[in-house]
Amino acid sequence: MKSYIQREWQDLVVLLRNIPSLVVSFFILSVVCMNLLANKELVSFEYMALDCGFTLSWFSFLCMDMICKRFGPKAAMKVSVVALFVNLCTCLFFNILSHAPGMWGEFYSYIDTNPDAAKVANDALNATFGGSWYVVLGSALAMFTASLVNSVVNYGMGKFAKGKDFKTFAARSYVSTMVAQFVDNMIFALTVSHVFFGWTMKQVIICSITGAVMELLCEVVFSPVGYRMACKWEKENVGSDYLKFKAGQA
Repeated sequence: MKSYIQREWQDLVVLLRNIPSLVVSFFILSVVCMNLLANKELVSFEYMALDCGFTLSWFSFLCMDMICKRFGPKAAMKVSVVALFVNLCTCLFFNILSHAPGMWGEFYSYIDTNPDAAKVANDALNATFGGSWYVVLGSALAMFTASLVNSVVNYGMGKFAKGKDFKTFAARSYVSTMVAQFVDNMIFALTVSHVFFGWTMKQVIICSITGAVMELLCEVVFSPVGYRMACKWEKENVGSDYLKFKAGQA
């Protein structure tokens, strides 16, 4: 067990040294920000609900598809775990500071004209950034499972579609994103929205499907950019040290 952990840790260290730092940074940033933005509704109907986190969630899956194409599914999964760990640490940090004394800037915008509104604004910001344990855990479980599903489906599709053109990349990305986003939405809706917010199963299923479709549309629009970046990595031998490292372990 100890040797396995050491080997996997070394693999992760080499991997993070080889993936372009901006990609990892934006990936982690998208995961952290989409969880914050999920606190605000974008649209809300009886059988369709999208939060503002939707505007960034597709980006994390596009990053995973790019990493999977160049470095493999295990690499994409490991980077996802790193992003998830950073997100949990950020949530913990925000939660601690939400209990710190002092007021948010918005408090002082109302204190002279409406003291009650000032307190409400301050409490609301503390609640938003502090988060609820069930939302954080539900989101973490959904993200971890969806990342695993995305990597496995993307890799599995690659076994059948072995081409390196955009059509192959698109097919792998679209299918894996659609399935993984549905799993992500479904798990979060079941563990949080259904249990704590009283959603019906019909709402859970329909909102999970519609959310996945909307996120897929974003992937369709931006996937050509992801494909060109992944191809550029291959052309410029980005990550060659990691690929050699993996080949040496085989």
